[in-house]
Amino acid sequence: MIVAIGCDHNGYHMKSELANWLRELNHEALDCGTDSTEPVDYVDYAVAVARAVTEKRATLGILVCGTGQGDAMAANKIRGIRAALCTDSFSARRTREHNDANMLVMGAWIVGLGVARDCVEAFLATPFSHEERHVRRLDKIALLEQAT
Repeated sequence: MIVAIGCDHNGYHMKSELANWLRELNHEALDCGTDSTEPVDYVDYAVAVARAVTEKRATLGILVCGTGQGDAMAANKIRGIRAALCTDSFSARRTREHNDANMLVMGAWIVGLGVARDCVEAFLATPFSHEERHVRRLDKIALLEQAT
């Protein structure tokens, strides 16, 4: 699987560790930056990962910033993105299963590397359920995107 991954300066160390770990698991990590701890605008990297997903250069995306909040807000402005801020593997699993989330967002100040790996593992391993009620809800979200 090709996974786009990006971060701001606060998430740089976690993003680097997760990208290496993804490669060890035989996934391709499409690194969308940033490449250091020098201050940057998280929005730029959230958009880069979101575009990789919407343009189908990646199957799913992962973002890491300080709290995850800014990345989630920015990514969700891109049509077709369903970015979910998760702090545990249960949420990561359920957001894939019920919401067909295509981006996982985490805060490096909030979760440690072990929890982040658990979240990524659950997110990547869980398919969307395709139950009628979940599809109906996603259709309503898509209509909201068209209205704006």
